[in-house]
Amino acid sequence: MNRFSITLALAACSAFCCAATEPSVTPIPMRVEMSAEDAGFTIDSLTRVYIDAPDRDAALLEEQLAAAGMGHALRVCDSVDAPRINFRLKPVVDGISSHEGYRLSVSGDRIDAEALSPAGLYYALQTILDLKESGGTIPAMSITDQPRLPYRGMMLDVSRHFRDKEFVKKQMDAMARLKLNRLHLHLTDAAGWRIEIKKYPKLTELAAWRPQKTWKEWTDNGARYCNEGDTAACGGYFTQDDIRELLDYAAKRHITIIPEIEMPSHSEEVLAAYPELSCSHGEHGSSDFCVGNEATFEFVEGVLDEVMELFPSQVIHIGGDEASKQAWKTCELCQKRMADEGLMNVDELQSYMIHRVEKYLNAHGRDLLGWDEIMEGGLAPNAAVMSWRGTEGGLRAARDGHRVIMTPGGYCYLDSYQDAPWSQPEAFGGYLPIEKVYSFDPVPDSLPEDAKPLIIGLQGNLWCEYIPTAEHAEYMLWPRMIAIAEAAWSPQQRRDWDGFKGRAMAVSDRMRKAGYTTFDMRNEVGNRKEALVEADHLARGCKVTYLLPDSGLPAWHNGYPASKEATLTDGKRGGWNYNDMLWQGYMNTGTRERLDVVIDLGRVCDLSSIGADFMQICIPDVWMPEQVTISVSDDNKKFKTLADIHHTVTTDAGVSFKNFGWKGSARGRYIRYRAMAKQGFLFTDEIVVE
Repeated sequence: MNRFSITLALAACSAFCCAATEPSVTPIPMRVEMSAEDAGFTIDSLTRVYIDAPDRDAALLEEQLAAAGMGHALRVCDSVDAPRINFRLKPVVDGISSHEGYRLSVSGDRIDAEALSPAGLYYALQTILDLKESGGTIPAMSITDQPRLPYRGMMLDVSRHFRDKEFVKKQMDAMARLKLNRLHLHLTDAAGWRIEIKKYPKLTELAAWRPQKTWKEWTDNGARYCNEGDTAACGGYFTQDDIRELLDYAAKRHITIIPEIEMPSHSEEVLAAYPELSCSHGEHGSSDFCVGNEATFEFVEGVLDEVMELFPSQVIHIGGDEASKQAWKTCELCQKRMADEGLMNVDELQSYMIHRVEKYLNAHGRDLLGWDEIMEGGLAPNAAVMSWRGTEGGLRAARDGHRVIMTPGGYCYLDSYQDAPWSQPEAFGGYLPIEKVYSFDPVPDSLPEDAKPLIIGLQGNLWCEYIPTAEHAEYMLWPRMIAIAEAAWSPQQRRDWDGFKGRAMAVSDRMRKAGYTTFDMRNEVGNRKEALVEADHLARGCKVTYLLPDSGLPAWHNGYPASKEATLTDGKRGGWNYNDMLWQGYMNTGTRERLDVVIDLGRVCDLSSIGADFMQICIPDVWMPEQVTISVSDDNKKFKTLADIHHTVTTDAGVSFKNFGWKGSARGRYIRYRAMAKQGFLFTDEIVVE
């Protein structure tokens, strides 16, 4: 063991106020166990740090202390005269079972930190720094702390808009303070290949560059690529030396970087550089690899060889999401592969590729990780799943014995608006305030006890199609990733939104002072006002009969049922986006008809107003109606038209809401409400009758 001391050059701060049983300002993430007394330990220029650990680990912690501003005037010293902070690695620590856990004891003359591993000592240091933020005197206390989940992650999409290594390092600094330990880099996608592969130089000579700066401009202009040396070339990539630098930086912060190399789809950039790997052998437009072509597997394995040589992570992410599979149905090579392997459909063909890639990774001592589509056609036996299309896929995978990282879009997709859309920069869509992020429990009580340990992680994802700048990216990440950090580390029973909110504001303030661009929680607009109170009106609770479609299938889209038949008269109004499941969605392919319902008021009533709200969000193909017809009847047979509203639908890129209704004087028992559209989805939440 190596023993040495560090003299701290820290100015004395004002006293830290504390309650009798717990500090008045609790760090993030919330600790497992924490108690405090009135006395405390003051960190000042006389404080020394003592490290009892192997030389390599001690030197690393010394470097981390220096990075935190606590490493001035380092000198070897065994003196015990001055107050000290002691860090010790031990084979056993009471109450700690995780290698990332630690115990922290604070008295009037010392702080003792004990852990099973250097990661545990590092996280103890982060807690000391958190407590120090509140003042110079840390209350006497004891903390027993360890993570709820071993995988606590953040995903950065550097394909759609490339971010340089300094930006990535800056985000890792923030992650480390919050005890986040996995950085998932989405390195490849249609918009750009972002890692040097020496065997395939065209991936960075061509596929990393485009003639437009933003993803939106690029897609609007045909999604073409250009050569690195072109005067209009925009983009970039990480050299292998860049990757090594990032990996070294991450390791010192106990962060594992997980690379994602997309397959079989989201591969337009690859197929532009190497068109022989597509089913069409064309130069542009293909998104899926040709699974029937052996050259595809030669390419994939060649790329993975270099990726595995660089990245020490146990898991390699291979994407596996959103493959169209359409070209496979007519491709001679793919059809031959299916016949030779006895595959029944293209889902099984995708599964064939996932299984084969997994075997290759396993043969090299690595495990496969992919989005939940890798379950289609049969999940590879040792694969882990990232559940993004809700939680059911992940829960099913866990019940089947597979490791799962929860990252459902409704809670973890940080490209959604975090406040009222009109108050925010353009986003992909959705509405995901920090309170909703914080509300997510990644390991629900409904999961069988033997499956719960297989939910190994929680991750927040930042997709960057509509996030062109580094400042915008930080703004979307923070403070919502603070909520992810606490949900992944802290026990569910210790979490409380009201308590967390104040702590998150304090952390966000600290980050802004350190140069981060963060969303201002103090000036949050909040949800749409209509969603804050239930609507009480004549039709509330009344029966609704759907007249579409004639096939007997549900009138609403399966993905957006809201409360099914009760939706339009249950008094519940929707918020800023349909993802709150209060808006009911309609899409009838091949016809303008979207919504046609009759409401039975139960008796003839005097009527003065009938209306419903609709939304428009162009990016996900959600539109206003182009025609709404409102009519009334006494007998549900002969209807009188009260309003026939025609609306010109524009392609405005913003999020907007509009009420389509009638006002006047009429009588009737039955109300018929019809809405038609030229394209896409319609969404409405309530037909309000006064």
